[in-house]
Order: sequence, then structure tokens, then C-alpha cells
Amino acid sequence: MRITIKIFLVATFIFCFSCEDQGLIVKCPDCLADDPVKTNLDVKLDLSYFGVETLINVYEGNIEDSVLYISFKTSSTQTTIPVTVNKKYTVTATYYTSDNYYIAIDSATPRVRFDKTQCDDPCYFVYDKSIDLRLKYTK
Repeated sequence: MRITIKIFLVATFIFCFSCEDQGLIVKCPDCLADDPVKTNLDVKLDLSYFGVETLINVYEGNIEDSVLYISFKTSSTQTTIPVTVNKKYTVTATYYTSDNYYIAIDSATPRVRFDKTQCDDPCYFVYDKSIDLRLKYTK
């Protein structure tokens, strides 16, 4: 009996504190009436240290596949990229300083979930569409 309770508590703990956004809770203002084929990938950048343009490279799939989807420079702290749902994208941000450069890498696979009950009307909800490329540490 005690082992069953321990297993249940561990499973609950893992489920509640997992890092992955699995789209279990639908944000009704973000719902769509039609099934989306494309969505926008939200990319957060950190330009507070440098204040110069940052090179953004977006790859389809893993970075090792070297399939470049789009490449551009930006000086804003947040941008969006139009992408197809249910496809993995890996994004790199290259921050240049006067003596060095830093590269931040993250990936996301935007997915769609249909929900009938959580909002007033049945709708489609796109989740796992955010990438955080802010620098955590620089010397």
C-alpha cells in the first residue's frame, strides 16, 4: 500500500513540474476556430548586454541537419517567425561583442490540440511555440 502511494506521489510530482509545455491547459484567448496549418514561433532575445543587431538562424529539424529555413538580423528583443505546425525548428542567436561572440540555441515543435470543453466554443490551440534565446551568463 505504501509503495503505491509513493509511486502515485512521484508520478504526480513529475507531471506537475515537468518543463515541457504539453498544452494541457488551453488559453481561450489564443484559441483558433479553424485548424491552423501555419503558426508564428515566438522568439525571445536578450539584447540588453550589447544593443547591436543579432543574427538569427532558423533550421528545420535538428541543427545537425543543416537545413536553413530562414536567416536574418534583428535588434528587437522579441520577434516572430512564420512556421508550419507539427515540425521541429531549431533556432540560433549569435550575439557579437567587441571581443567575442555568444551563440544561444533552442528548439520547438509547434503542435495543435483540439479542445471541446475548456472554452465557450470548441477550438484549436497551438502550444510549444515559444523559444527563449536570452543569455543566461556572459563574462
